Amino acid sequence: MDSERRMNPALYKAATQGKVSSLRQLVDPEDPSVLSATTPQRNTALHLAALHGHAEFAGDVLDMNEELLVTRNDDGDTPLHLAAKAGKLEVAKLLVNRALAWPQDKKNPLIMTNKAGDTALHEAVQYGRGAVAVVVLDADPNRGHDLNERMESPLDMAAREGLVQVVQKIVSSHWVGQEFLPSISLSGTALHQAVLGTHHRIVEILLDKRPDLIDLTDSDGNNALHYAAQKDHQRAVEMLLKKRTELAYKRNHLSMSPLHVAAQYGSTDTIKALLRHCPDVVEMADSYGRNAFHTSVISGKANALRCLLRRVRPAELLNRVDTYGDTPLHLAAKMSRVHSALMLINDSRVDPCVRDHDGQTARSLVEKKLHTGEMDAYEMYLWKQLRYQESKRCHNKQLPPLATYPSRRGNDKYFERIVETYILVATLIATVTFAATFTMPGGYNQTTGIALQGHHVAFQIFVVSNTIAMCSSIVVVFCFIWAWQDPVRFKVDQLLWGHRLTVIACLGMLVSLMTAVYITVEPVSRWPAYVVIAIGTSTPAVVFLMLGREVIFVPL
Repeated sequence: MDSERRMNPALYKAATQGKVSSLRQLVDPEDPSVLSATTPQRNTALHLAALHGHAEFAGDVLDMNEELLVTRNDDGDTPLHLAAKAGKLEVAKLLVNRALAWPQDKKNPLIMTNKAGDTALHEAVQYGRGAVAVVVLDADPNRGHDLNERMESPLDMAAREGLVQVVQKIVSSHWVGQEFLPSISLSGTALHQAVLGTHHRIVEILLDKRPDLIDLTDSDGNNALHYAAQKDHQRAVEMLLKKRTELAYKRNHLSMSPLHVAAQYGSTDTIKALLRHCPDVVEMADSYGRNAFHTSVISGKANALRCLLRRVRPAELLNRVDTYGDTPLHLAAKMSRVHSALMLINDSRVDPCVRDHDGQTARSLVEKKLHTGEMDAYEMYLWKQLRYQESKRCHNKQLPPLATYPSRRGNDKYFERIVETYILVATLIATVTFAATFTMPGGYNQTTGIALQGHHVAFQIFVVSNTIAMCSSIVVVFCFIWAWQDPVRFKVDQLLWGHRLTVIACLGMLVSLMTAVYITVEPVSRWPAYVVIAIGTSTPAVVFLMLGREVIFVPL
């Protein structure tokens, strides 16, 4: 067949370079069958000309063989598809004009789809070719609502890509039909897409021109406000709530409100906006009986929990139990959300005495790991705080029995290495700082034995910081010497403070270094002294940036 003929290399070169003169030499107007030859991808010369933007060449090809306008390649693309993808405006105009003149009894290139179900307009929009999309829409405005195999229309794609002019053109034309099917659409309406892409101008246009979209949902039951909550787009949240306040109370198929979604994703700006407009939305519970506090704990979004604690007053909501009898504090204890649990127990409204359906408090849930040896330093610290809060606030409540420290466990090589490391570091710091006491920066008066720089402020800082470093390290050494007597008690009560004192000792030694260099070097050469101070000052910041809050906890 002609369609399977391999293209002449000369014709391929002419098509890709747009050489009209070569085309006329290669093709006999009386027998243009050579134009039916294709590349291995089944691209014709017209496909190539469209892809490379050679409008004059494409026009000559169509004059010789008009049927090439609807020829498809291996991907199902027509030449108009390729021009739309590549954003070749002049070629697109030519092909659209030819399509308008196409016989009505034949399938029009404007509505032809490729293997993905995309029309040329779909391709133009998803590749951000706004000018080409406008040309296609000028020819046939209704193409803006065609659905591809993913059930997306060009309007949906344009809203996602932020093509304001294209969206305006589509919604400005009158159209009647089934635009959106909530039961089968995975990505929602054009309004959902505009919210996801933070294209606020498009959100405004759609709310004005197509207000019917605001009540529609995606296949999971999420409305546009659910999407705005997910992405924490405060401006979109404000616009949607101003248009339809009831959106804040709509649930998706999991019975989650937009506030639940905001708590799940840690969207603090959305939480603030929702509570400002609809303060009672915090009372809504999902299908498991969980409110936004539960959701923020489960998702581990401590920032969302903090935001809720600051803006929600009723204590009942903080202590609400779900269908399993769990309060947010129970969930934090079960899931080892230590940061969230500490925030909750530090709030006087949270009741640590509540028991779940199994009769467990948050404290008893945490201490289950104590005997198994699975409790890390974070959980040990949390357990201590929960024990303290129970002893302080639960005098008249029936509680699960308080677990005692388990007997000493067998060999724990990792624990041994931790203790050995701390003792080694603390001993080195104590040795160095002790030696620095007798080699004071600036030296001594050989007659009186008094430090020569004793009057200097930097010297006084050196003495204090050096003493702090030495004493802190000595305390660590003595604490860790008795670590072997009861490792579990040591981990709970002393290890964390030993770690913090080691950090303090390191900081004290760092200050000693900077002041000693300043005292001895600055009078002779200033810039090295200032460089040392800059490096020393930035060192704690670098460590904190690398480790975050974990700096104050033991890596155990």
